[in-house]
Amino acid sequence: MTAEQVATLLLALGCVIALARLFGAAAKRIGQPPVIGEIVAGIAVGPSLFGAGLGDALFPTDIRPALAALANVGLVLFMFIVGYEIDPATLRGRGRAAVSVALGSTLLPLGLGVALAFWLAGRHDVRNVAAFVLFLGAAMAVTAMPVLARILADRGMVRTTVGAMALAAGAVGDIVAWSLLAFVVAMASASGVVPWHLVLIVPYLVVMFLLVRPALRRLAKEKLTPDVLALVLVGLLLSCWCAEWLGVHAIFGAFLFGAVMPRDRPALRHEILGRLEQVSVLLLLPCFFVIAGLRVDLSALGGGGLVELAAILLVAITGKVAGAYAGARLHGMDRRRSGALATLMNTRGLTELVILTVGLQLGILDTRMFSMMVVMALVTTAMAGPVLAVIYPAGQVEADRMAAERDALGAPTAFRVLVEVPPGEHAASVVREATRLARERAPAAVVVLNRLVPYPSPPEVSTGLTGELLAMTAALTELAELAAPIRDAGLTAHVTAHFTTDPIGDLAHQISAAAPDLVVTAGSRTDWPKGVRHVTVKAIEARDGEAVKASGDDTMKR
Repeated sequence: MTAEQVATLLLALGCVIALARLFGAAAKRIGQPPVIGEIVAGIAVGPSLFGAGLGDALFPTDIRPALAALANVGLVLFMFIVGYEIDPATLRGRGRAAVSVALGSTLLPLGLGVALAFWLAGRHDVRNVAAFVLFLGAAMAVTAMPVLARILADRGMVRTTVGAMALAAGAVGDIVAWSLLAFVVAMASASGVVPWHLVLIVPYLVVMFLLVRPALRRLAKEKLTPDVLALVLVGLLLSCWCAEWLGVHAIFGAFLFGAVMPRDRPALRHEILGRLEQVSVLLLLPCFFVIAGLRVDLSALGGGGLVELAAILLVAITGKVAGAYAGARLHGMDRRRSGALATLMNTRGLTELVILTVGLQLGILDTRMFSMMVVMALVTTAMAGPVLAVIYPAGQVEADRMAAERDALGAPTAFRVLVEVPPGEHAASVVREATRLARERAPAAVVVLNRLVPYPSPPEVSTGLTGELLAMTAALTELAELAAPIRDAGLTAHVTAHFTTDPIGDLAHQISAAAPDLVVTAGSRTDWPKGVRHVTVKAIEARDGEAVKASGDDTMKR
């Protein structure tokens, strides 16, 4: 690059960041995920609104290859993050229901998309009809997990039945859809690679799961140092190179590498994703939005294009919503919650844009088809918030959270102990004291280990729920370990955790909703509701590790 091109590129990158932050903030102000605004920013500089003049002035043709290169790196990091965020733990206790919802929300839009694609193929210059048909069907079937997770966090739905089911079904559905897309991409690009490369896809998968995954587990025992992060990045890039060499797109190599990363060290996982998200979301993904937006030209659709767009929207929305709704109803979920779950599964967002870009790069989609599918991705994502506000309002969300607390405490005839477990070294002593008190009522006692996890403001830079989900996973993992000795003692034990910005107020709500017979905490509050029997574990004696506790106004020592 010449000195002039370098200067132009740097100026263009400044414009990219400014546009992404400005449009993202505007979207957030009207209750939409910031990614909606960032995608719109990319379209705004393209030919759709102001013709080619604005885009050519801000992003001259000679620097676009450099922008495209940065955009591809952004895609690789984003897909690694998506793969790393998929957590098999979300399926715990929800396997069949989650699979049912995932299959419903995948197979129905896939089938309808395939049927629509046959009609659209005759209206577009499609060279490989089979690849076009399968690609469009798979593109209809994808759910944007990062956007779905962000909506759940913003609406306080993470710990509701609907939220947990959406995360679990989204994880299963994404694995199915991405696997199908990898096959379609391999088929579409088979003419450009050596045929026997495709045969090596299976050995590649075997190596990733049987050799790379165990090696990464050993790596996860280390602290996150620059060397460890460098090794992760090298492994990521090698996986992307292998995927590209085998005839599937590099993004599938990134997704697979994220999927095989170990998840038994939540803190390390949070650090890795946090560092990568900063550069990805602030710089690289905005470059991707601009490159994609420059390819979107809505001004050239015409009347026939509007008919096609309407058909695409009808199939996309109907397939996802009806499929997910049917899957939820099949497993006994009521109409309101089934509708909310179906609305969440209909979000597509940035994930859809990634898929469409791959289709455009491989020549599966033409520019007009790409433009209409981008509009579909925006509409299906933007509609989620307003629809949820109607069919699953905040009051219903709060009622479901309280119902979950009551269910966790078990039958009202049992002696129910709610333990507010603090983080840190005092947790074991608080649980030990609660277990001692519960054993006096055994076997008719239920112990619930609860933690209110401080919920920060939604992160300014994030693709999804990275920090929140990892914090919740860490809390539930610790509580599960603390619950094991209680169960060994012959008692019933449950664990529950949810986010809070008002620990005192939320604990009071929990007590009011669940009405436990005894509350055990490590706090020092004095404003206990009347009629609530409570025990406060105050300190730990250094010599024998026994607890000194205060019950009501009385102080007791053991």
